[in-house]
Amino acid sequence: MWKGSSFDSVFHETPDNFGGYESGSDGCFSTRQGFFESGRDDARRILEVLQQDGPGCDAKAALSEMQIRVSGFLVREVLKGILKNINYANKTRCAKLGYKFFVWSGQQEIYRHTANSYHLIIKIFAECEEYKAMWRLVDEMIENGFPTTARTFNILICTCGEAGLARNVVERFIKSKTFNYRPFKHSYNAILHTLLAVNQYKLIEWVYQQMLAEGFAPDILTYNILMHAKYRLGKLEQFHRLLDEMARCGFFPDFHTYNILLHVLGKGNKPLAALNLLNHMKEVGLHPAVHHFTTLIDGLSRAGNLDACKYFFDEMIKNGCMPDVVCYTVIIMGFIVAGKLEKAQEMFDEMIAKGQLPNVFTYNSMIRGYCMARKFEEACSILKEMEARGCNPNFVVYSTLVSHLRNAGRHSEAREVIKNMLEKGQYVHLLSKIKRFRRC
Repeated sequence: MWKGSSFDSVFHETPDNFGGYESGSDGCFSTRQGFFESGRDDARRILEVLQQDGPGCDAKAALSEMQIRVSGFLVREVLKGILKNINYANKTRCAKLGYKFFVWSGQQEIYRHTANSYHLIIKIFAECEEYKAMWRLVDEMIENGFPTTARTFNILICTCGEAGLARNVVERFIKSKTFNYRPFKHSYNAILHTLLAVNQYKLIEWVYQQMLAEGFAPDILTYNILMHAKYRLGKLEQFHRLLDEMARCGFFPDFHTYNILLHVLGKGNKPLAALNLLNHMKEVGLHPAVHHFTTLIDGLSRAGNLDACKYFFDEMIKNGCMPDVVCYTVIIMGFIVAGKLEKAQEMFDEMIAKGQLPNVFTYNSMIRGYCMARKFEEACSILKEMEARGCNPNFVVYSTLVSHLRNAGRHSEAREVIKNMLEKGQYVHLLSKIKRFRRC
């Protein structure tokens, strides 16, 4: 069930800073490295034992016989290893093995679970769609003296949002007396911030009304979140009313406010107004950063104004802001959608020449562009190039290439791409989403 390569990626992550070590001491550094390496080795051995669990093999007994010293780092490595290998076929077993290890480790004399370990096992249950067990663990976590935090809420809302239970989660956290909402000003801001991250815009409106009813006053963060939600819901009149209300209440726009406004102006195809806003930012001492230009370029590209996109891209560089991979990807995607493949390729080559490595979204845009131009050999070549550069294709990359190949009648090449995906052991549970897939 476990894929060795996947666990290697977990075990070679940069470890947390556990404190107690002086960075200037070679001896302490060596001791710390030894601790982490030993922990990773023990985690591998534990995962091998868990894999063998079943009739005739009691994993708990086998774990106790190993006489391994349990630590927070070890528990994290094992649980993250299980989490990274969950798929549709093994999710029930992963939930059982994760919980079995969680219970066993919690019974060891020298170790006590932390909020982080609870969050990891809750995340495993969430990914495995074991919702009742997930909520029981939340209750257990609170009973054991660990208050729920914004991280807890994030895990639950991401899970229950998909299951249609998001409002129930919000109501529970609003009423909770054990919700540690720091570093936010109050619990409502913590909840609103998380809801924004998971695109629960209608729920943001409802939470805001509850917040006002409880007598809490909005601050700049609240206004930014609510304006973003109103814009996404297409309620532009309410968006502008909130902007006016914010000014009346004595709140000045911050970097995030300007970011929202630039996107609105960009998508509304108002480059002159956007330029004036950028100049105003400088006048008030807020110098536009890369993400401000990127947001504006994204909006303008969605409006189809590529000349303005290129103008602001050049202006950004003149202002001393060097475009990052996200900015390059946004403008490349704009050229692709407009059918300007050569311009997209120019920007792609430029970003590599300037030391910006393409990410999976950049590659997917280029693959899509070549497929739209019916240059399938080049598209397949880009897939090989991204793999050679160590950028793992996601399901969207495979799906994009397969669907375009099939639409062009190139079924054997589409099957080859699917075969390549299966040989890597990736996205087997999502095969049904690739239209007209047949096992060959």
